[in-house]
Amino acid sequence: MEEIIRLFPDHFQILLKRKVNWKTIQEIRLRINQKIEVLDARKNEVVEGPLVTSIDLSYVLNQISQFSLYRFKDELKEGFITIQGGHRVGLAGKANTVNHQVETLKHIAFMNIRVAKNTTGQINQLIPYLYQNGRWTSTLIIGPPHSGKTTLLRELAQRIGSGHQDHRASKVAIVDERSEIAASLRGVPQLDVGERTDVMDACPKAEGMMMMIRSMSPEVLIVDEIGGVADANAIREATFTGVEVICSIHGTSITNVQKRPSARELIEEGVFERYLVLERLSPNNAGSITVLDECGLPIAHWKGRELHGVDWGRTHPNCNNTSRL
Repeated sequence: MEEIIRLFPDHFQILLKRKVNWKTIQEIRLRINQKIEVLDARKNEVVEGPLVTSIDLSYVLNQISQFSLYRFKDELKEGFITIQGGHRVGLAGKANTVNHQVETLKHIAFMNIRVAKNTTGQINQLIPYLYQNGRWTSTLIIGPPHSGKTTLLRELAQRIGSGHQDHRASKVAIVDERSEIAASLRGVPQLDVGERTDVMDACPKAEGMMMMIRSMSPEVLIVDEIGGVADANAIREATFTGVEVICSIHGTSITNVQKRPSARELIEEGVFERYLVLERLSPNNAGSITVLDECGLPIAHWKGRELHGVDWGRTHPNCNNTSRL
């Protein structure tokens, strides 16, 4: 995790190397006039040491932005910057607004470094439900923030694009608008996303999906955090061309996601054949993954990182639009 440690002043680098378990860490939180806080799936704890000063936070910001926050003005509007390694740095402070729209952030006093992970540890259990009759199923991954959606997308891209003894490698296209899935640097992925995987980095999702379909002829298209009508229309068009789509969306259940008109239309039209519902990870909750079929009915469930879950059967009969959740 040198790409994270190097962001800090020397006195904090020593503390982080000595007192942080980099195998399990999920977040590092900085707040001016408070001690550094670290979180993993089991607990959150304060790193004993000096308080974070405004000078310390400015140092970290300069390292992240390479002394030019202006270069990241678009990212600042969203409240985060993605750094090398796919790690996302969330920022908070005073919002500068123009016509009720956030123009930028200033007086940044809070920071959350979300540590990107290569694997979820559950990919082998999921594959039998997502690979059916020699093809991948279009899948919607539903989960709140910090539930592992992006990590799961990355791991699926790697498995699908590299192949396995149970299935051949397929052509995969990733549209990585926020540079989190592949963590590309100058266009080259820094994380393993598969041998037959192509990446469109820092491109709006809807436009990027159409570009990849036209230029790279993928068999599977992967995209993170779909949003409004434009994203939904692009997913619909992709499936019309015969491309399978695996994407994620913020939410806690199908019922919750259906409150968004664009997502509800995709679900009602039967665009997705599988749904993965993830729980939020917290110090007291290792999360869970539930697999739903095309009707929105549960077919499998794992709690935390258990190797053995519950299997209710792969499909439910008589599924139609009226039986969907």
